[in-house]
Amino acid sequence: MSLGRWRRCWVGVLAMLCLALCSAVCSAQPLSLRTVSQAGARIKYELDEAGVPRGGICLDILHAVQRVDPGLRFAGVEQPHPLRRVELLLEEGGIDVFFCLLRSPERAQRWHYAPTPLYGVRHAVVLRAEPPLNLEGYEALAQLSRQQPVVVMRGSILVQALKREGVAVAEVASDREALEMLLRGRASAVYGQEQNLQRTIRDAQLGARVRLQSQGFPLEHQYLVYRKDLPQAAVDRLNAALKRLEADGSLRRIAEAPR
Repeated sequence: MSLGRWRRCWVGVLAMLCLALCSAVCSAQPLSLRTVSQAGARIKYELDEAGVPRGGICLDILHAVQRVDPGLRFAGVEQPHPLRRVELLLEEGGIDVFFCLLRSPERAQRWHYAPTPLYGVRHAVVLRAEPPLNLEGYEALAQLSRQQPVVVMRGSILVQALKREGVAVAEVASDREALEMLLRGRASAVYGQEQNLQRTIRDAQLGARVRLQSQGFPLEHQYLVYRKDLPQAAVDRLNAALKRLEADGSLRRIAEAPR
């Protein structure tokens, strides 16, 4: 190897070492970011009897981010808020970041999304077991809603998705309340995220009385979001942590863990 090539090689190696060292030093620097948890979303944030988050996909991802970047801290996660309040806090700068939100064009105007998807969620409907119905897609759901509305959780962007497809909706505070309306004959179907609906059906022991169907409905992803004016250094650290969790399979394992 010529002297010139040898020097260029060592310059490249030193540059990589400096980059790794800078990354390690940055990760060691303490950085506290404000956040909250979401009330009424048990798959995302499982609350204990005192209303304090004890688990859930989004809380597990938050802890994993702290594991790969020990200097990062998230203050306020023990405070659960309804989704609409979460969105208002994020838009007005009351919090810095939030785990996890679905993406929509309207939401993307109000705050920023990290590029790494956290986990996928399939949309689904719940119908009464009797009479049996085969319902696939929004067109069939819109026709069914002409008899009685389709119930969906209040504040979710799923409300807008249904309305765009011509589905008549009624909004309620929780999936449990939606299922109760369905069983009392006050709704034609319940629409929501498959994981949430499965958990609610299991906890309420309603498996013999209802039927869940996801075929014909879209798959979307949850993301980490942050306020528009969050400093770029903080954004870079968050993005780097998520990329590491994606690369080593942590995000997939968290999403696939039994709930």
